[in-house]
Amino acid sequence: MFTILKKEALNPTVTKMVVAAPLIAKKAEPGQFIIFRANADSERVPLTIADFDREAGTVTIIFQIVGGSTIELNALDEGDAIHDFVGPLGTPSKVEGLKKVGVVGGGVGCAIAYPVAKKLHELGAEVHSIVGFRNKDLVILEEEFSAVSDKMVLMTDDGSRGEKGLVTEALEKLILSGEKYDEVIAIGPLVMMKFVCAVTKKYDIHTTVSMNPIMIDGTGMCGGCRLTVGGETKFACVDGPDFDGHLVDFDEAMKRGAMYKEFEAHAREASCNLMQKEVR
Repeated sequence: MFTILKKEALNPTVTKMVVAAPLIAKKAEPGQFIIFRANADSERVPLTIADFDREAGTVTIIFQIVGGSTIELNALDEGDAIHDFVGPLGTPSKVEGLKKVGVVGGGVGCAIAYPVAKKLHELGAEVHSIVGFRNKDLVILEEEFSAVSDKMVLMTDDGSRGEKGLVTEALEKLILSGEKYDEVIAIGPLVMMKFVCAVTKKYDIHTTVSMNPIMIDGTGMCGGCRLTVGGETKFACVDGPDFDGHLVDFDEAMKRGAMYKEFEAHAREASCNLMQKEVR
C-alpha cells in the first residue's frame, strides 16, 4: 500500500505528495525516479524523487498537472493509495567530490534540482542555486532552496518575484563576476537546459543535465526514452537521467517530445470528462 500521507498544492498547477514507501526510501538517492500508476488501468509515468526520509519511510514527489495521468494522480487525496509506485530507478546524481556547484532549476524542474542541491549541501559543497519561473504565482520551494544554498538567486520572466529575467542571464552574471564552478547542474525545460549549456560551454564549465523523456518500462527494454548523447544512443531510464549537457542533442529531444502533444491533449480531455462524470 503506497498511501498518500500528505498532499499539498504548491501552486495552481503543481502538487506535492508524501507517500509511504519504506523500501524505496531506504535506497533512494538524488537524481533517481519512480514510476507510478495512479489506478489499476492508468498508464505508467515516471516522476523524479523530490525528497525522501529513510527513518520515516517516505518518498516525496512533486508533479505538474498537465496530462491524463497527473490529473488522475491529483484526484487522489490523503489516505488514498497509489496503485503502483516502483523504484528507485535510474542512476543517482554524481555529486561527490564537488566543491563549488551552480544548480540551475526551471519551473517544476526545481523539484528535481532541490534534492541535488540538498545533497551537495550535506556533503559540504558551496551551492549557488539559480531558480526561475514565469511569474510569482508559480514559484515553488523557495524556502527549501534558501536553506541549502550559500547563494540563492530567484528569477521570474516578468519580474513579479526576485529578479526579472532568465536563469541563463543570472548564471552568466555570476560567472562574469568571478564565480568559478566545478560544475553546473541544470534541470528544467529542454530549451532552458539547452541554453544553460550554451552559456557554460563558452566558459568551459562541465555541465550535467537531467533528461526526463517519455518512459514506459523504466528498464531500457522499450526504447521509448532514447536520446542521442555524443553521437551515441542512450536510454534515460538506465543510462541517466543525468548526462553531459554539452553532448546531448537537445533539438532531437525536443522534436521527439513534441510528437506526443496531441495524444496528451486527448488523454487530458478524457480524464477531465471522466472526473466530471464521477463528481456527478
